[in-house]
Amino acid sequence: MANRAMLIGSIRAGKSTLTNALLDKPVEAVKTQALVYRDWVVDTPGEYTENPLFYKNIMATALEVTHVFFIQDATRDKMIFPPGFSGGIPKLAVGVVTKADAPSANIEEAVRKLKQAVADGPIVVTSSITGKGIQTLRDLAACSSLEEMKEYASAHNAGDLVFE
Repeated sequence: MANRAMLIGSIRAGKSTLTNALLDKPVEAVKTQALVYRDWVVDTPGEYTENPLFYKNIMATALEVTHVFFIQDATRDKMIFPPGFSGGIPKLAVGVVTKADAPSANIEEAVRKLKQAVADGPIVVTSSITGKGIQTLRDLAACSSLEEMKEYASAHNAGDLVFE
């Protein structure tokens, strides 16, 4: 895959587990301490997003990718992305709801929060356990433009994709 995606989100939002699922690597996720480059995915430490002093690291790493996946844990009330945050990163933005299979997941609220942060881009509801949304993310990462992602979304009917 020529495109590369960077995953950003809070600590324990499921970035490393999602990375493993995207790459079809059945290994246990561990706390990410530094940038981890694996194939077409760049996994980032949650501290990069939780502490605005580290935003420069997100911006610098964004120079190396084509897509940024904004991760929101469906089991948490806290939203760490400021409104319109994706607009400050000139890459293809994809909102990702993780842990959709958890009993305490509030998917509708997670989608609502991501819509505030990801101004123009799709939102995918995922579960690394069941595989929900994983192929959709791979397909979106293969898209080279927002228009191509919109075309994909209009033809997609798996129920895991929101694009308005």
